[in-house]
Amino acid sequence: MSEPLRAAAAAVDDAAVLVDAACLRLAHAAGGGKGRVSGPALDDHQVLAYDLAHAASAVEAARVMLVYAEHGEYESRLARFFIADAVADLAAKITGREALWGVEAAELAAAQPFLEAHRSPAFIDEIADHLVRDSTGPAHLDDEFDLVRDTFHRFASDRIRPVAEHVHRANTDIPEDLISGLAELGGFGLSVPEEYGGFAVGGPHDYLGMVVATEELSWGSLGVGGSLITRPEILTRALVKGGTEEQKRRWLPRIATGELMVGVMVTEPDYGSDVASLTTGATAVDGGYRINGVKTWATLAGRANILMLLARTDPDRASGHRGLSLFVVDKDPAPGHAFAFTQPADTPGGGGKMEGRAIDTIGYRGMHSYEVAFDDWFVPAENLVGGPDGLGKGFYLQMEGFENGRLQTAARAVGLMQAAFDAGLAYAQDRQVFGKAVFDYQLSRAKLARMAALIQAGRQFSYDVAGQMGRGEGTLGASMVKAYVCRAAEWVTREAMQLHGGMGYAEEFAVSRYFVDARVLSIFEGADETLCLRVIAPRLAERALASTSSTR
Repeated sequence: MSEPLRAAAAAVDDAAVLVDAACLRLAHAAGGGKGRVSGPALDDHQVLAYDLAHAASAVEAARVMLVYAEHGEYESRLARFFIADAVADLAAKITGREALWGVEAAELAAAQPFLEAHRSPAFIDEIADHLVRDSTGPAHLDDEFDLVRDTFHRFASDRIRPVAEHVHRANTDIPEDLISGLAELGGFGLSVPEEYGGFAVGGPHDYLGMVVATEELSWGSLGVGGSLITRPEILTRALVKGGTEEQKRRWLPRIATGELMVGVMVTEPDYGSDVASLTTGATAVDGGYRINGVKTWATLAGRANILMLLARTDPDRASGHRGLSLFVVDKDPAPGHAFAFTQPADTPGGGGKMEGRAIDTIGYRGMHSYEVAFDDWFVPAENLVGGPDGLGKGFYLQMEGFENGRLQTAARAVGLMQAAFDAGLAYAQDRQVFGKAVFDYQLSRAKLARMAALIQAGRQFSYDVAGQMGRGEGTLGASMVKAYVCRAAEWVTREAMQLHGGMGYAEEFAVSRYFVDARVLSIFEGADETLCLRVIAPRLAERALASTSSTR
């Protein structure tokens, strides 16, 4: 390891020591006994918990970038810049809140020479010299995944990009020929096991393939491309985990071919991330269940042939998440922004109704997110995922899908950032201001260099978590990479838009779409605050307690 990389590694280690100490402090402040953290107690320390969650995520990304740095000089420069920025950001979070964190920013003093060297405008400018030729840096995938990357990139370039702007501006449906084209490419079968007609063979390769494909499709368009394969992925993971053999053979092959498009229904008007409090009910009747209630933010619910629905089968709300079950609801595809279905009168117990309307959004258009009301809608018993054994297990089954959905969302963010970077760099090279190209100004070059470092860090972090999940780990990592990379996407798309000046605010340039699309990333698939306060921070605190106990 070179001397600069040894200094980078030392800075990461110093940062990790401070984060670990602060996690232990949070654990003691919010401890609920028996090595656990109390949710109500943690709520009294939300500011610390939130900052710690993001700081710890940055440290994990920095560790991954140390490995990436070994691939070459440009990779090393990107890694060192990212690490210096991450450590400086940690120092800023601590400064003025030392008592709250239980650490001193001065404990990073040994890293100061490294920070000064690698945050200097001269060092950043050296990175900028590579941007035109080397972009955000090589991904360093093996040949198999390079082929996956190239295949989906070509599809995004040839099929998605030509229609993306029209779909966004007119808020139209995703063209059917694009859906069929993605099906022919195998995009919907990436996570379906081979025995059910898909391409998944088990292990890390399945997760990495999905991440690589998702990034490239999102480079084409977040709404039209990258998110189209997420909903089938979520239901597929739930079925593989807990579906009966008959259910797997009934649905998975048709999901893999794109015959069945999937909508996902979890959120309700009064309950978003608080899944345990959901009220939409599934009441047992002869032959099945009657669904009553309202779901919202149900993406692709109109076009979908089947809906993954989380509903309460135990009417006692005190049962919380243990009273929830997962259903697959059949429906006809419905184009446009609204639909209404009434079941035939000879449906057991009489026909029910399902009505949906699309919610207008500032971005992420094409798939449409719906609010859907169920009035005595009948679902056959065989559509309860897991059959009778699936009663009360819906929360756990949907989380099987959503954990991977968070990783996919990080990949979506990386693809969107890459698109914004490409647009910003091209415009900065072409646009002349005060007699020279925008790209030739120091500040423009510094912005683009920071984008490159953030994008590659997000990419490598996503690859690393994909490997973890393939080994049966990575639950915490999926939340951390999602939280960190989606926040980064907001900055990258904003600065790419800023490089365009006034034209960045014009719809005729795609960068304006990238900016509004990026805003959804920290909201869906687990809101940033919820991930940090309900998933990441508690687990970090409990891990700190466990580490302390094991060293006694």
